[in-house]
Amino acid sequence: MADTEAYLSAEQAAERLGISRATLYSYVSRGLIRAVNVAGDPRRRLYDPHDIEQMRRRKSVGRRPRAVAATTLDWGFPVLSSGISLIDRGRLYFRGHDARRWAEHASLEDTARLLWSCGDSDPFAAAGAPDAEWGGRVLERAAALPLTERCQILLPFVAEGRATAWQRANRRLWPGGVALLRAIAAAATATVPGDRPVHEHLAAAWGLDPAAEDVVRRALVLLADHELNASAFTVRVVASTGASLGACLNAGLSALGGPLHGGTTSLVERLLDECEGDAETAVEIRLRRGEGVPGFGHPLYPEGDPRAAALLPLLPPDREREALVSVMAETVGKLPNVDFALVAICRAFRLPPGSGHVLFAVGRTVGWIAHALEQYGEGKLIRPRAHYTGPAPEGGTED
Repeated sequence: MADTEAYLSAEQAAERLGISRATLYSYVSRGLIRAVNVAGDPRRRLYDPHDIEQMRRRKSVGRRPRAVAATTLDWGFPVLSSGISLIDRGRLYFRGHDARRWAEHASLEDTARLLWSCGDSDPFAAAGAPDAEWGGRVLERAAALPLTERCQILLPFVAEGRATAWQRANRRLWPGGVALLRAIAAAATATVPGDRPVHEHLAAAWGLDPAAEDVVRRALVLLADHELNASAFTVRVVASTGASLGACLNAGLSALGGPLHGGTTSLVERLLDECEGDAETAVEIRLRRGEGVPGFGHPLYPEGDPRAAALLPLLPPDREREALVSVMAETVGKLPNVDFALVAICRAFRLPPGSGHVLFAVGRTVGWIAHALEQYGEGKLIRPRAHYTGPAPEGGTED
């Protein structure tokens, strides 16, 4: 049953959109706006405020193609179609499954089978154990490098010589996807590749007990995909050129490393260091300097990031962490997001520095592969046009 507390009456919905009630009913019949019946009054219906707002935004840009194009690149209108994940009314869904509920029982491998549309096939069972010898040799030389570079050095060795590297049928690409996922999990922890479930591989590398291992499993699943974020879009652009799966993952890793994406976890680590002993003062100093407070708020989740809400209650109590969350809620009105949750996990279980980025990269690899597979199926190049704002061309323009 939908929570109708914020839903709008027909009069309110029509007024907000500047349309007649007859037009509103037409939108409902065409599936553009969702409506629910009111208990005890079968003749009365209430209308989804999220759908009303989406329709209002569409009407505001109207037929102005430049305005529409501009909004697509800034948390705006959808720029392409995808059946992988959906963010809707504060919830994240993986192919129709509520991600928070899915993470209660699923492994990252289960999530890969779902997002890669494997059906009854299990590419993880068929892949066999990876070649640990070459992985060990490469990692000996790359262990001191940052996460992104370490993974990027290893990926060409995984893809090289594989018959699946340049295939385009999903079934042919799944084994390569499995090998690449396992290689990134190994490179991220400077360990030798193996064939055990990824959360078990990470837990063994970090020496975690079963309770901590389960939190890692949930985090990996919740991070597997997040609609068309910066790294997923990067992967799709590269995939649209016909590049290999390994090349697509290299591109995704590069995008993820930026401080406005997965690299935010390093900023959260610094914030928590600043907050030791006095979170209120640390936040006040940042706000006075005009600085943001990383790890809090998310444009797509005004009521709070469901991934953080799923993970933080699983952690042991921590007075300083809870003090910061309380200060941010009371002072700024923002709740923790998944970047904060990842760093909280790392601190709760004393993981090595940078492990939040590791969890992000390893989990998101599954989604990148799903996006590459989906884009291969489109069979066309992503090639947007730019709105030119430079100097006028020499010689002027013709009338």
